[in-house]
Amino acid sequence: MAEFRLRAAGFPRFLLPFIAPLVLFFAVCLLLGAILTNDTALGVVIGALATGVLVAVLAGKHRRLVTGTVVRFSADGVELADSHGFRVRLRWPDITRVGVVDTQPADPRVIGRPGAARARVRPLRSTGLIGWGERTVPPRVPRWMRARLAAVPVDPATGRPEVAIPLGEFDPQWERGPMGDWVRRHRADLVGG
Repeated sequence: MAEFRLRAAGFPRFLLPFIAPLVLFFAVCLLLGAILTNDTALGVVIGALATGVLVAVLAGKHRRLVTGTVVRFSADGVELADSHGFRVRLRWPDITRVGVVDTQPADPRVIGRPGAARARVRPLRSTGLIGWGERTVPPRVPRWMRARLAAVPVDPATGRPEVAIPLGEFDPQWERGPMGDWVRRHRADLVGG
């Protein structure tokens, strides 16, 4: 068995999808601060402080994600587990392909009003393993995530959902490293030699 963990240096990549909402949040806080204090400079300070606090909250969530997320390779297959209680398992024979995996870190709905500033959190894209597997979801997940998981295709023969393990989040060059070695050893048909 081999375990791989997320790299702590990935915070900028984690933060990237949140940039547009953070800019919108800063602008709203700046306007509210300037209106309430009747001082634009103080509004900028309030906007910067409020946005800084939100970035600190995201940093805490990222730290928890990094310390609690692991992918395990074994003779049976690949398993991904995180600190929230999500678990995805793929047996080697059930992996159908290597492909693009979109990991949605927050509600993908657009925030803001039509005709005004709008933003949304985009998914993190990486490559990984996709196939018919098992998924364990913690009891308390947001409604948008539950709806997204319910819309995932299901294998008509087994009833198992299509699941994905984003190996590129652990190592962008995973196919050339130890994770790629595991895949080549058990499913050489999925990756090049």
